Amino acid sequence: MVDKDFLLLALEQAKKSVQNGGFPAGAVIVKDGKVVAEGVSLGSKLHDPTEHAETSAIRKACKTIGSTHLDGAVLYESLECCNMCFSVANWAGISKIVYACRKTPEMVKKFYYEGLTNNKTLNDKNNKKIETLFIPDFEKECLFLLRQWEKQKS
Repeated sequence: MVDKDFLLLALEQAKKSVQNGGFPAGAVIVKDGKVVAEGVSLGSKLHDPTEHAETSAIRKACKTIGSTHLDGAVLYESLECCNMCFSVANWAGISKIVYACRKTPEMVKKFYYEGLTNNKTLNDKNNKKIETLFIPDFEKECLFLLRQWEKQKS
């Protein structure tokens, strides 16, 4: 499998998140070419502000491999992660983050993100650097899912 294949799995998790009453974000963690965890974003449903797709997947991956160190792992996400999730990925030792949809000022205005601080700024100041890669092939599909979710909530 290649990056785009794993991104599609993250997008499937985003759809699953919506089906389960959550925010349309999904994540998959891959280590040594194998999926070790998947995550959906059920924070508002579970009344847990830290239960984002990425943190959910990181928790599961750590339990799966029996360590808090995910060195060499890749985090695939449907939406560019928030600063909290980026920081958790850094603490966990994630080596690379690949995402399908960029954070926009409109998303920040709707409080889908806490502010405009971008992950590059955080990454530049961190001791460990995470490689980041935006692959736009599925961005329209991610935005469509987000808009559909917004309509359901109205």
